[in-house]
Amino acid sequence: MILVTGGSGLVGNELIAQLLAKGKGVTAIYNKTPLADFNSPLLKQIHCDILDVVGLEEAMQGITQVYHCAAIVSFSPKRTAELFKINVEGTANVVNAALDAGVKKFAHISSVAALGRFQDGATISEASNWTEETNNSIYGKSKYFGELEVWRGVSEGLDAVIVNPTVILGPGNWNEGSSKIFRSVYDEFPWYSDGVTGFVDVRDVAKSMIQLMESNIINQRFIINAVNKSFKDILLLISKAFGKKEPSKKVTPFLAAVVWRLEAIKTLFSSQSPLVTKETASSALAKVNFDNTKLHKFLPDFTYTPIEETVAYTAAALQQKLNSK
Repeated sequence: MILVTGGSGLVGNELIAQLLAKGKGVTAIYNKTPLADFNSPLLKQIHCDILDVVGLEEAMQGITQVYHCAAIVSFSPKRTAELFKINVEGTANVVNAALDAGVKKFAHISSVAALGRFQDGATISEASNWTEETNNSIYGKSKYFGELEVWRGVSEGLDAVIVNPTVILGPGNWNEGSSKIFRSVYDEFPWYSDGVTGFVDVRDVAKSMIQLMESNIINQRFIINAVNKSFKDILLLISKAFGKKEPSKKVTPFLAAVVWRLEAIKTLFSSQSPLVTKETASSALAKVNFDNTKLHKFLPDFTYTPIEETVAYTAAALQQKLNSK
């Protein structure tokens, strides 16, 4: 039996879909809202918060494989305590429950943010080391410490793999996470950055996790990245897919610095999270490449979806959701 945490999230939802398509029995735990996208006798849903130690122990009974996808993605300083509570303490709880239940293998989704701060022009691989000096993101720090909990589980006898995806593209909630990129283009937001980063299809992230889980590979981490591309190129692909006006105004370092400071001041007087933070402004301007060769060495037959196909698929799915409302 398989347990998936964070099943309502972008990756967790896709992961469950692929596992069910393979005829696998899946137990999905949810905290607030049950999963509504599936109608399968193979899927069992359990209401459980990953901060609920007793609930996790009960959910883990009879489970042989765990996919840990539950996490909070945020770069807002206001959510620091929540980030560490879920991404670190929550991960520790899931690892402990897996150890107690004798789970055979554990797959954890982390992030390239856990690899630390990226210098402009750098190429990042799994050998890149996180240090306090190179970290510039509260989110990245929480994911790094979450990884440490998985490695602690490994030292206590848990077989595990960790994946570190780059920017994940897929038809999730376009008011949250990376899907907000599609919302901004749909609304014809005019600004673009020529910064470079990695992008990957959510279907490929789920596929890589399943293939790693079903292999003999243990106690390794892998960057999951289809392509390194500029934000401008991605925005142009999205605008074409939606038939919307292309962004035409370039964001300069000076303008980015002004915007994140104004956002920081604005949120002092409201309960909302800033649209732009110092970390996200810096990331949007940096030119960073991610090395994806390690995964191919361990899974030689693994292939990535072309980014053009990913953007077209995501835009079409989001458009369908809008039209159905």
